[in-house]
Amino acid sequence: MQFNYKGTSVFYTDEGKGNTIVLLHGFLENSTMWDGIKPALIKRNRVVCIDLLGHGQTECFGYVHTMDLMAEVVTEVLQFLKIRRSIFVGHSMGGYVALAFAEESPDNVKGLCLLNSTTRADSPERVQLRTRAIEAVKTNYSNLVRMSISNLFRPKNRGLFQEEINQVKMEALKTPLQGYIAAQEGMKIRFDREALLHFSPYPKLLILGKKDPVLSYEDLVDQVNGTSVQKIELPDGHMSHIENQQEVINGLQEFVKGC
Repeated sequence: MQFNYKGTSVFYTDEGKGNTIVLLHGFLENSTMWDGIKPALIKRNRVVCIDLLGHGQTECFGYVHTMDLMAEVVTEVLQFLKIRRSIFVGHSMGGYVALAFAEESPDNVKGLCLLNSTTRADSPERVQLRTRAIEAVKTNYSNLVRMSISNLFRPKNRGLFQEEINQVKMEALKTPLQGYIAAQEGMKIRFDREALLHFSPYPKLLILGKKDPVLSYEDLVDQVNGTSVQKIELPDGHMSHIENQQEVINGLQEFVKGC
């Protein structure tokens, strides 16, 4: 379904009945990333998936898509659907958007799950990597996107999940160049929101991959030490919803019950 945000077309799906779960995809992904997870959740819940700005079937909105701007779009969609409180699950960049939403509208959060995501802002090194990627992608978009996707998986899984990886690449290449650049620019300037892990009142869950090539396992563990955040450690990479699909489904179902 389509929603109009200040003249920009935003795509979302809305299925099932019960507690609302909002699923937010990562960078170069779209709502189809949840196709393997969603059927299990829809059985007992209302599940809303939103294509974030410049991804999937949602159009771009300017040259920088900040996490706060994306969160504002999520807010508008949920208000349109007359949904007040939701459980949020964000993969990677989707986690950054969920955190921005939670900071702005804490009363509307019933639970928050970060899936292969972090509360911390980009390091100077990470900012530099994004800047280089933005320059490189302008001349070699297809190759850079394809390589970026493969690098999200644990090396030993790249052969095991070849079919799934090809599908992810196909969806990633639907992201327009402007969407790629605007999201990278937005992630570069996102705020550190680690305080939410310590001071927010709702249940929180972190699902992380021990061999995640993007996020440091030790850094993620450090973020939740001394907090009430539940933690699920998986053995593989950044794409837990594919590499460890059943474990993610089981973890989310238990988490939702506790919210």
